[in-house]
Amino acid sequence: MCGIIGRVGRDNAVPYILKGLECLEYRGYDSAGVAVFDEKGIIASSKTVGRLAGLREAAEKDKLNGFVGIGHTRWATHGGPSEDNAHPHFSHDRKFAIVHNGIIENSNELADTELEGVGYNSETDTEKVVHLLSKYYNGNVVETISKVISLLKGSYALGILCTDYPDTIFSTAMSSPMVAAKTADCGFICSDAGAISAYASEYYPVKNGEICVLNDKKIEFYGNDGQPIEKAAVKIEVGELTADKQGYEHYMMLEMLQQPNAVRDTILPLIKDNAICLGGVDITDDYIKNELREVVIVACGSAYHAGVVGKSLIESMGSIRASAEIASEFRYVDPLIDEHTLAVFISQSGETADTLAALRLAKQKGAKVLSIVNVSGSAIANESDNVIYTKAGREVAVATTKAYSAQLVALYALAIRLAKGNGKISSEEEKRMTHELAALPHKIQMTLDRNIEKAEIYAEQFANATDIYFIGRRLDYATALEASLKMKEISYIHSESYAAGELKHGTLSLIDPGVPVVALAADGEIFGKTYSNICEVMARGAEMLVVTTDKNKELIAEFENTFIVPDTLPQFTVSLQIVPLQLLSYYTAKKKGCDIDKPKNLAKSVTVE
Repeated sequence: MCGIIGRVGRDNAVPYILKGLECLEYRGYDSAGVAVFDEKGIIASSKTVGRLAGLREAAEKDKLNGFVGIGHTRWATHGGPSEDNAHPHFSHDRKFAIVHNGIIENSNELADTELEGVGYNSETDTEKVVHLLSKYYNGNVVETISKVISLLKGSYALGILCTDYPDTIFSTAMSSPMVAAKTADCGFICSDAGAISAYASEYYPVKNGEICVLNDKKIEFYGNDGQPIEKAAVKIEVGELTADKQGYEHYMMLEMLQQPNAVRDTILPLIKDNAICLGGVDITDDYIKNELREVVIVACGSAYHAGVVGKSLIESMGSIRASAEIASEFRYVDPLIDEHTLAVFISQSGETADTLAALRLAKQKGAKVLSIVNVSGSAIANESDNVIYTKAGREVAVATTKAYSAQLVALYALAIRLAKGNGKISSEEEKRMTHELAALPHKIQMTLDRNIEKAEIYAEQFANATDIYFIGRRLDYATALEASLKMKEISYIHSESYAAGELKHGTLSLIDPGVPVVALAADGEIFGKTYSNICEVMARGAEMLVVTTDKNKELIAEFENTFIVPDTLPQFTVSLQIVPLQLLSYYTAKKKGCDIDKPKNLAKSVTVE
């Protein structure tokens, strides 16, 4: 979850490192630090608690300057936010400095065995690693790193400085993202290639157990046995991550407004001649009819909520057994999957640790693996048999909006492909669905235009709430899951989602007069059932906000507070209903004065389990 960047060159590395950390701050912003070799070959550093503006001030005050350095922005795991716990961490003799992303699961064991009697300056697991480097150093840094990582359990990406090599950065990784890049006169290591795309056009992924040695003249790689290895460079295709909000106060607002483009760019490559064409994805009609027995969708957070939608559509449209699983639970329940399972893994970053671990388990069990990711060259994409790329572009706000919408339409396309391959829909039905898929970007724009002002008005009431509830049935319930998450993660208001039919089984006890309840009621087939649930909460004094489609709006004419979205096929209503609720969450958080793009305790890319 933390962000790492390092630079070697022939001019001051500090401005480049600080700029890179700004691009990586989405990975954590509890504290930050930078370390460079000064003119005497001594490692000098600056650290701060909180945002990068403080680190910039500290580096200027300390007059930090050096050609080679490493930087870090932290999401706290071991130990709270403090200067002592901020990276970089040093060995006691200050020969080594390191930055770390990941979790060393056996750090306490190492403290009791390998490092018995060593004193510590922080509460972090990272500090154990730097002391191990000092303990086993034999003059050869590559050999020393190889020895140390053989002792570590868990996940890590490490950037390392050693005073015996003041022109060099060393790095290594295990189940955490790390890339290295070399230009004519400088080099970088980084957690995310996008943060260095302004300087380099290609990068080398540092794979599990590999060790990278980088200076301004060359870049070398070694296996965990210390032997040199050859690697091929990968083109950077993710686009530069900039601080440009295009005039908007927050990235989240910009990204909500970019959803029509994100959906259009994702879905158009998947449609050809009025049919779904998953180019490069090895899912044939023969496989669907004769080999496929079930689909398991695995993800975390909002991607999991998209998976709940996908699960429902694959079953209802394709008559194929499907399930949606939380990645952090999946690998610990001994899932009953085999070679007849299509395992679908969804991740915006392509680096989500729990999802990646679940993917590896599915491959071990023989499942066919398909990933839906937004970043080419990411770990999940690289380890998948098949990939559908979403085209949401860079998403900076922690609370996902456009990436979630892109994931939804990728799942719609997959569900249609499976249904057609299984003989459950005709070519005419597929044509009708693909036509409506292609119309979704326009309808999302209509939804934004129609509801943005209403969302700001309704937020006045929601901002004063202590509890908010979202209810719905079938796909409406899937929308409620994501809407509730959006509300709680950026407004810090306690929010829950419930299947509306469950209200009578305990939930109604939570409804007090004045409590806001949002009812998702687009499902016309069971509108009467949902309406009865609305009446139940209104009878307890709830303040209702109802979301439905144009064709159902007469059914909710009695309600004062409503979001009305354009009509679409019932299978695709989630893509429209979620939009005004994203806006509602945004304006509620704004009225409360919350840090919308960087909510407390959260990070964008979850690369630790």
